[in-house]
Formats: sequence, C-alpha cells, structure tokens
Amino acid sequence: MFTLSPRRAWHGRLIHALVNVLAEQAPAGVEVEPQMTIRLDKYNRPEPDLLTTTAAYDPDRTFYPPDQVLLVVEVESPESAHRDRTVKLRKYAKAGIAHYWRIEEEQSSPVVHTYELDEPTRSYVATGIHRGELRVSRPFAVTIDLDKLLPARR
Repeated sequence: MFTLSPRRAWHGRLIHALVNVLAEQAPAGVEVEPQMTIRLDKYNRPEPDLLTTTAAYDPDRTFYPPDQVLLVVEVESPESAHRDRTVKLRKYAKAGIAHYWRIEEEQSSPVVHTYELDEPTRSYVATGIHRGELRVSRPFAVTIDLDKLLPARR
C-alpha cells in the first residue's frame, strides 16, 4: 500500500504563498494551478506542487497535457528530494515542459533552482539559484521576495 509522507507546515505555506504571488504576476491567459496532475503518458501522471498553464480554466479538468504547461514547481521535502532532483526533472524535460523550478529549504528560507529546457537534448539546463529574491523573465516576468513568502520564525 502506498502512503504519502506528512507534509510540514513550511511546505504547505510556501506553496500557498507561491500560488498567490504567481497568480498576481501572471500575464493574461496564464493560469496558476496547485496540485493538478500532468498526463505525461498512459502510465505517468505526476502531481507537481504547482504549475502554470496556458489552458483556460475548466472546473471539470483533472489533468493538463504537457503542451499546455509552461512551468512546473516542486517544493522539496526530505522524502521527495531524490525524485524532485532526478526522476521528475527527467520526466518533465522528456515531456517538453519548458521550465522547472525546484525549491529547497536553507536555514528556514526558500532557495529556488530554476531550469530551462534545451530542446535538442530534451534535458534541462540550470539557469540560476535564487536566494532572497527571484527575478526571471521566462516563462513570464516574475519578481518574488523569497524572504517574505513565509512567516518569520518565532
């Protein structure tokens, strides 16, 4: 039997904050979806922490095809680190998803690793490691104060 590992509050709060920030900055025609599956093929339907898509909102939708996904974001937990760094990285690239962000925790703060697809090789190329602030122009212009995404530790 497959069971999910419990998520830390850090993980859930970060996803929630990112959905809000990305939705505020996304251009017209781009939707932000938390925890929606992507149908990579008949046997693979991963559920990233969040994604951005060019597909119009459909309340009955249960998945997106890869060609409608602009960005996939995975927030690492100790249990998911290996999959997020290797397995998912390869699968999303092979499916042709242009951008992948992997977020890890460093001293209670988020660190965002950004990747862009190299079309000829169908693999990702690292485009940056962001601490404090994330400022990118692709897949659309985004500026995020990473230090303000989570409440301060008490």
